[in-house]
Amino acid sequence: MRSFNWLCFLFSLVLLNQSAFAEDKTSPARPNIILIFADDVSWNDLGCYGHPTIRTPNLDRLAKEGLRFDNAYLTTSSCSPSRCSVITGRYPHNTGAPELHTPLPQGQVLFPQLLRDSGYYTVISGKQHMGNYALTAFDHVSKGKGPGREADWVPILKKRPKDKPFFCWFASVDAHRAWQASKEYQPHQPSEVVVPPYLIDSPETRRDLAQYYDEISRIDFFTGKILDELKTQGIDDNTLVLFFADNGRPFPRCKTRLYDSGIKTPMMVRWPAVVKPETVSKSLVSSIDIGPTVLELAGAPIDPRIQGVSFQKLLTQPDAITRDYAFAEHNWHVFKAHERMVRSGDWLYIRNAWPEQRNLCVESIDFPSGEVLWQRFKAGKLNQYQQDVFLKPRPKEELYLVTEDPYQFNNLAAKPEYADELARLRGVLNQWTEETGDTIPENPTLDRNQRPGAPKPPEFEHREMPGDAKQAHAINAPGPVRAR
Repeated sequence: MRSFNWLCFLFSLVLLNQSAFAEDKTSPARPNIILIFADDVSWNDLGCYGHPTIRTPNLDRLAKEGLRFDNAYLTTSSCSPSRCSVITGRYPHNTGAPELHTPLPQGQVLFPQLLRDSGYYTVISGKQHMGNYALTAFDHVSKGKGPGREADWVPILKKRPKDKPFFCWFASVDAHRAWQASKEYQPHQPSEVVVPPYLIDSPETRRDLAQYYDEISRIDFFTGKILDELKTQGIDDNTLVLFFADNGRPFPRCKTRLYDSGIKTPMMVRWPAVVKPETVSKSLVSSIDIGPTVLELAGAPIDPRIQGVSFQKLLTQPDAITRDYAFAEHNWHVFKAHERMVRSGDWLYIRNAWPEQRNLCVESIDFPSGEVLWQRFKAGKLNQYQQDVFLKPRPKEELYLVTEDPYQFNNLAAKPEYADELARLRGVLNQWTEETGDTIPENPTLDRNQRPGAPKPPEFEHREMPGDAKQAHAINAPGPVRAR
């Protein structure tokens, strides 16, 4: 009898194992994942976001065959801090690299490393700009090829190991200055340009913007090559492709700034196995949500230090809500700065710790569109919408109803009828500041470049932040923070 019972037990185990194996054979494979970074591209500079003349057929295809996010926000409109924030899933002042050119310190969480630990083949190609430690998360590291550093992306896909899922961090330098011509696109003409109302509509500005459009068309070209290669390999159905930018266009009142022209990003996801084509989500998402979303989709652990929240639900339920607030910051980027922003529903609130100075970036002084703006300023020929970069002092607080004021021209902070909304968002930002250990530096990094009309700055010495105990605490701030 004992032998019979033992045989029955063994037979049951065999049936269970066969059943589990059958379930495993029919369960979907973990998705391949490709992130495509644009460099210095504003959210509405693509055809799929309504731009009438920029030629982006492949990015438009990406949106048409997948999901387009209409309210995706970055944590900062500054190259390296934005990238460090994405790879860690943390706010810039919590990464230890909140300022331009500051390398990510060792010990920070890197979500591609978590993917690698869970069995993914990981690649970074193109612009890196995060320091050497960040590169330790990747099996293959390439600086990229060609003017936009996209020319080795397809060869990388062809040479990848075929026995494991892959994650690619493909980072273009398009559309970062200086402009570089190439043969992949039909050049845009100055007559095709749409000049934002805060810039001067002049031949100089139009030529500048036309060349910017050209660089967007180049990353569009190589995005199309990736989509074609995925189809050739027969893996497009279960490969998630996500496109977004690290900060806004490199023009005055855009790059580094916390208005939608600087801090809002285009974002599209294509994943034919899961995401329905031609879907749009108006739900709020943040760039620090990319890491935890990818980890959840891959079945990899989400490190508790990650402050972002997964938006996986939005891929199948685009009207769902995964966060109520999006936060962003403006720290040193050639010029001293300390601004904080919160987006909530239709409202945008900005707080400026140093309102006594002009809010400048290199692009607002140099290059054709910036130079002509200063020439008109000196001649007294600016309209009210072109005054922003010259304001001194600036408002300490700004409040905008974005749905009625898409360029954020009409500051409502001083209007009594909006006092309740102002108080609410002040409170939200105060709580986020406390929870994340955010501080105003007592010893801020000096301006690197000379401000117009100001004395030449002392010899520049970049002081890597954080340096005091409060900022050291900020590195260890928990997550997620105030997502809901």
